[in-house]
Amino acid sequence: MEEVEGTPDPAFVDVDQGLTLACVAFLCILLVAMIIRCAKVIVDPYSAIPTSTWEEQLLDD
Repeated sequence: MEEVEGTPDPAFVDVDQGLTLACVAFLCILLVAMIIRCAKVIVDPYSAIPTSTWEEQLLDD
């Protein structure tokens, strides 16, 4: 008697699992972007300060 193997289940990701993985990936990308931005501010803090101040701006009435 021959044993017939069933067709293998297709490799797919569940909708909930896919949404969770997408959110985790988005949060990881956001975390990396924030780490890079904070590292730039720590390395050169004065570059984040704008060169013009409110005193230099002319008020037109």
